[in-house]
Formats: sequence, structure tokens, C-alpha cells
Amino acid sequence: MSDPQVPAVVDEYLVRQSLSASRIVALTGDASDRRYFRVVPPEGAPYVLSIHASPFETASLPFVNVARLFAAMPVPVPRILGDAGDLGVLALEDLGDVTLQARLGAADADEQLKLYREAVDLIEIIQRRGRELAGPEFVPYGIAFDVDKLTWEMNFFLKHFLEAYCRATLTPSLRAAISADLDAIVRELAAMPRVLCHRDYHSRNLMLKAGHLHVIDFQDARLGPDTYDLASLVRDSYVDLPDQTFQALLDYYLALTNRTHEAEAFRERFDLMCLQRNLKALGTFGYQTTARGNPVYVQYIPRTMRYARENLYKYPRFSRLRRLLSEASEAFEA
Repeated sequence: MSDPQVPAVVDEYLVRQSLSASRIVALTGDASDRRYFRVVPPEGAPYVLSIHASPFETASLPFVNVARLFAAMPVPVPRILGDAGDLGVLALEDLGDVTLQARLGAADADEQLKLYREAVDLIEIIQRRGRELAGPEFVPYGIAFDVDKLTWEMNFFLKHFLEAYCRATLTPSLRAAISADLDAIVRELAAMPRVLCHRDYHSRNLMLKAGHLHVIDFQDARLGPDTYDLASLVRDSYVDLPDQTFQALLDYYLALTNRTHEAEAFRERFDLMCLQRNLKALGTFGYQTTARGNPVYVQYIPRTMRYARENLYKYPRFSRLRRLLSEASEAFEA
């Protein structure tokens, strides 16, 4: 029996492919406008249909392009089983329902560390093999976390978190002062040497299947700082990591990339990336809550705020920005 919310294109795709289904179940989606449905056939393995908001050309779809790049590394990603671009439908391997976030709740400390080390291993592969496989045929090498992109994210934070969610009234002078300090962060990050980044590498985009992690939601991969994916993983809005585990993972990454000699400088770059990444996440949560009426992300705001305040108060260079943000909203006060 189909879920009553199943769109007509799902049935149309099944008819076109001469497929049948015992059940069709809506899956929890991400923050995009895509929708996902698990199709359980009378025989054989279930699979997932990714329903896009509009038709697409399969060959030029970023998800398909990046899937080919990641598979060549190899990084485990869901196999593409079929498509109907005119319907906006992509058929994918079903990785199940166990995200890294979900598994952590049942895992002991040893298993948690093992899973996170595996996640860091995949970051190293994406960065190293990303350099080796770089070429114009792959979409991510033509886009980057440049000044324009990072500035857009910071403006998104100002609009959707500070103004919409916190209901802050930003005077022209206060907005200009905050923007100037955020611009300094943006320009420093944009000037850093770039590696291939997943772009949204956190515990909800890592699926556990057959005992190993698989990567999803990678269609926005692009070039950016080497700290980007690591910051997304270990300063994840959805998970609290014990300090000991957090430091162990930073050390593990540095050892894996043969850079233990630059630990202090790396940590400063990492914290800068975390600050920008967390402010951007706050913008996303504010947008989902106020513009899309989706309250599910409200529960993750306090943790993300704590991460942001931690770095704002850690470094004297951010004292003015900290004061300005606190003036705009008491949420940034210690």
C-alpha cells in the first residue's frame, strides 16, 4: 500500500519501468526540496526514488556527476539504479535507515571512536584522491567556497537567524560593522589552499550499511579549505562529542595527512572554519523555522550557538564581533 503522500510521478516511473511495489513509504528528507520514497517490491531488494522538484538532464545532474567521481576514489555512495529525468526521478540503492547520528545513540565509546575514525578516513580519501582525479569533466572543480559564496552564507545568517529568528533590529551602522568583521573571516577562508569538499559532511549524511559508512547528499561538493569537512563532522550541530574524542579525531586527521608538525596553526584555521560553518548553520536553521515553517531544527540551535560562542570567546581577534553580535541579540552573550 502506498503512502497517501506519494506523488503521481512515482507511479508513473514504476509503470514506465514495468515495476511493481508491495509498499511505497515516504522517507524523512533533508533541508532541500527533494523528496524520497522507499519502494519495496514483491521480490528483491528495496530501493529509493529521489523525487526532484523539476525535470533534469541526467547526464548533467550534479548528483550523478559527483557520484561518478566519488565511486572512482572509491568512496562508498549509493548506486544509481535508474532514472527518468523528464519526471524528475532518480532511482538509488537503498542504504537503510541508520545514519551515523542514529547509531551513536546505541554505540559504546569504542564503537563511536571507530565510526568517527572511519569518517575521517573518508575525508582524507576525498581530499587526496580529489587532487589526483581533478578534471573539468567533474562539476566540483569548477565551483568553490570563494568570497562570493562565503559572503552569501554570512548574509543568509544575518537575514534568517539574527533578523528573522532572533528578531534583531540591525541598524545600518550595526549591520555594516558586523558585515565588515564577517568579511574579514570570509576573505581569510577564501584565500586558503583548496581541496575537494563534500560540503555537508555530518552525522546525518553518513549512513551505516553492512558495518561501514556510506556518504550521501554530496551533490553540492566543491573546492574549499581542508578544514571544511572536518569542521562539519566534529563540530556537527546534531551531535555532542566528548572533548577527548574531539581532540583524538583532530590528532588522527593530522597524523593521517602527515601534518602533526603544524597542529597549532591547523587548530586556529580549524576554529575559524568552525565559526563560519556554525554561523551558516544557524542561518539554515533560522530559515527552516521562520521561512519554511519547519520547527524540527530549533532543537539544534543551542548546540550550534554554543560552538559559535566558544570560538568567539576563545580568540581576542573576535572580541569586536562578539560584542556586536551580543548587541544584536542576547543569544550571543556568554
